[in-house]
Amino acid sequence: MRIAQVPLRPAAIPAWRIDAAQLLEEHHLVAWSPFSTQRDRFAVELADHLAGLSDTQVCVINGSAVTDMASLSAVLSVQLGVGPISPRMGGASGLLECLRCRPSCDEGPAIKRRFYIWIDADNLLRHDHRLFGRIADAFAGIAAESEYTSEDLLLVHRAVYVGSSMLDVYAEDPRGQFRQWWSEHGERPFWDVVTGVERPAFLRYRIEDAVAA
Repeated sequence: MRIAQVPLRPAAIPAWRIDAAQLLEEHHLVAWSPFSTQRDRFAVELADHLAGLSDTQVCVINGSAVTDMASLSAVLSVQLGVGPISPRMGGASGLLECLRCRPSCDEGPAIKRRFYIWIDADNLLRHDHRLFGRIADAFAGIAAESEYTSEDLLLVHRAVYVGSSMLDVYAEDPRGQFRQWWSEHGERPFWDVVTGVERPAFLRYRIEDAVAA
């Protein structure tokens, strides 16, 4: 007697992963939880899901090792695949220039999406909140620049900041760079001038609520 083979079904993708990916089409995310295990699991599973999208690069930043510009540059130089990054905001090989670059690749199509998953992002916020604001401003500013002003092939940038409730508190601050562009002395912010976008696009995201739903 021949036994019929039951076809294997692919494992269902949790709804929260699909929802988070859809939110990232238009926004950066501030994902927080009071529980480190929940944060780590969320970051790993979201990064894995996003990496499965076509023409996509996922850069995972281990925030426990990031306390200043030099340590962030060291992590990003590996993740971005664009060569050494100088520990400064502007200038040759600085953060802004390197965020604009696509990784060099002789084969295959150019990437169309880049996601930054910054685990324990609140570590830098705790060490230097002004520097954290400048870097958040840079990520969001390059994203707006690419979408609204660049004549190059579109590269969508989205950042996911993962951490404790400290990130959510920062997201409530109207002076913080999850709510407004950086301005050194009260002048019209650089990214507002360059892109015409009034403010960066961030959403607050409580991990437990999303996963439970």
